[in-house]
Amino acid sequence: MKLSHILAGVLLAAVGGQSMAATVTGAGATFPQPVYSKWASEYQRATGNQVNYQGIGSSGGIKQIQAKTVDFGATDAPMTPAQLNESNLVQFPAVIGGVVPVVNIAGVAPGQLKLTGPILADIYLGKITQWDDARIKAINPGVNLPAAKITTVNRSDGSGTTHVFTTYLSQVSSDWKSSVGADKTVKWPNANSSVGGKGNEGVSSNVQRVANSIGYVEYAYAKQNRLAHTQLQNRAGRFIQPDDSTFAAAGNINWARYPGFAVSITNMPAANAWPISTATYILVPRTGGGAKTQEAIKFFDWAFNNGDNLARSLDYVPLPAATKIAVRNEWRKIR
Repeated sequence: MKLSHILAGVLLAAVGGQSMAATVTGAGATFPQPVYSKWASEYQRATGNQVNYQGIGSSGGIKQIQAKTVDFGATDAPMTPAQLNESNLVQFPAVIGGVVPVVNIAGVAPGQLKLTGPILADIYLGKITQWDDARIKAINPGVNLPAAKITTVNRSDGSGTTHVFTTYLSQVSSDWKSSVGADKTVKWPNANSSVGGKGNEGVSSNVQRVANSIGYVEYAYAKQNRLAHTQLQNRAGRFIQPDDSTFAAAGNINWARYPGFAVSITNMPAANAWPISTATYILVPRTGGGAKTQEAIKFFDWAFNNGDNLARSLDYVPLPAATKIAVRNEWRKIR
């Protein structure tokens, strides 16, 4: 089915009035849940159509779209072209954002503490156990770091955010790569000094609750929950603050070069790139999805046309215009 036919069909449904208003369901990654919720609210206001999205983690989103229990799935860990073909799915990015380390240390303000990738990996490996460790103090002169035990907070569910975080740690630490690796779920080291949480919400809550803890969440959750994010040294050697400009610097690539848009943008070389940046992805059936797939595409087409400022207000980065063109070309594969 051509894209023009898809959009024409759903536009005809829309002009039928409230009695023909459509409802679309999606589930998956918690990383983009704030922006999908905002888009859905404004989309319903503009069109009368409803999008219900449930943040259950990327693994759950993949499983549900494979089982066809939702109209679209969402994941921060892109499926490979082979996996997409096997599952009869089309994948495309929706928005770009960043995963940020967050801490709960008395007196340490958001953006004040500096960390490097190797130090972050060694904290989660249990090799650095105190906040006043000499390696942390050396890059944080003037920051009052307590002689307190570090508690690490991680995701307990299958998580694209974890995939992004552990991919980055594998890139900056050979010890992490060889002993833990990168995946949506991993066997977390340092088990006696760690706390698990479900979803970005669970990690945020645990960091707020546990003094002297460190966790990792999507940036919007850090801001909404007033968590103290850290600076992070990037591949260019600069200590970078997370924001939409540094996420955009990491995502400034030719996305159309990659089949299924399956590419990691962690640890990119750009001078101003936030090192744990990522796109988040949507999955829809390639064939057999019918009108529900058409309605899901209509929602994301509306978001690409009308949702950029809404995304920016939550510190996500809209896709570049050229990437949106590539995504719309990918939609042509839907039958």
